[in-house]
Amino acid sequence: MPKIKVAVAGVGNCCASLVQGIAYYQQNGKTKQEEHLGLMNYNLGGFLPEDIEFVAAFDVDKRKVGLRFDQAIKAKPNCIWDLERNHLAKSKFKVGMGPVLDGVSAHMKEYPDHRTFLLSNEKPVDVENILKKSGAEVLLNYLPVGSEQATRRYAEACLKTGVSFINCMPAFIVSDSKWAKAFEEKRIPCVGDDIKAQVGATIVHRTLTKLFQDRGVKIDRTYQLNTGGNTDFLNMLNRDRLRSKKISKTEAVQSLLTEPLEEENIHIGPSDYVPWQNDNKVCYLRIEGRGFAGFPVNVELRLSVEDSPNSAGIAIDAVRCVRLARDRNIGGPLTSISAYGMKHPPRQIPDNEAKQLVEKFIQGTIVR
Repeated sequence: MPKIKVAVAGVGNCCASLVQGIAYYQQNGKTKQEEHLGLMNYNLGGFLPEDIEFVAAFDVDKRKVGLRFDQAIKAKPNCIWDLERNHLAKSKFKVGMGPVLDGVSAHMKEYPDHRTFLLSNEKPVDVENILKKSGAEVLLNYLPVGSEQATRRYAEACLKTGVSFINCMPAFIVSDSKWAKAFEEKRIPCVGDDIKAQVGATIVHRTLTKLFQDRGVKIDRTYQLNTGGNTDFLNMLNRDRLRSKKISKTEAVQSLLTEPLEEENIHIGPSDYVPWQNDNKVCYLRIEGRGFAGFPVNVELRLSVEDSPNSAGIAIDAVRCVRLARDRNIGGPLTSISAYGMKHPPRQIPDNEAKQLVEKFIQGTIVR
């Protein structure tokens, strides 16, 4: 199959995990059937993991800007687990300086260099020109939470160049009717917003919420508390940047309830930064409810995952679904993969139903 040419905004842990994972399946997937484990779809519509080719990247950290892409994903403050286990071929391109705008929070300067961003003083590149020259078909947006203006800048670049936009962070683009209409009118498929992990806090919370609902247990209150040690959690110590993140995570759970909980009875969001956790994310989840005759039913759960590879398991399918849509001349938000893979899609759909829709989309029996 022809390669799927992908550009990336934000060469952080999520990007590094996706690149490493694709190399892993490329080197192991054809010889060992068990190495297909960890993927929802090894073959998606004819496209394998190794059919994804990275052709351009943007970042603002001086330790990454100007480096070859394969070198940049290993630069600090990236801290993904077991980074050296796969051989990466030398990239043919270097990381360009992206537009900064609101992409870096001021409080990050207070932390040690190996933990935070070191802003480059390079002049921002012409994003549209690089997208055109690279032949990119898809742009993955991995910018930090709170980068609302910067995300819009990349979305605009996609609209101008015909590149598909996959928005992995909680700035509302694909789920915004005006942006959705713009992508629809230009026949450019897009996916978003705010990526769910493969088996992460949001999908587990949604699953338990659906279980309570389906079994007739009334949920009275719930919380989801998360800690981690990567730059994502460090960035989110600035609570002013969390508005869209909290909306995204909270609506992902509330949307499954017949009667949404009052604001005081639901708390979902990042809780604290623990440096030694690195890319490990720990979620503490509690649901309090009432079952038969009003008797209490309470669940407490602790979930520990490597945060960035967990998101890569979704991104690899989103990229291939977008390519299928481009081949079929489908534009605008892709409802099925957005509902299945994103926390704040254009339309919330229960996960089991969304999975079936994705399968039908891959088969070509539904449009989007």
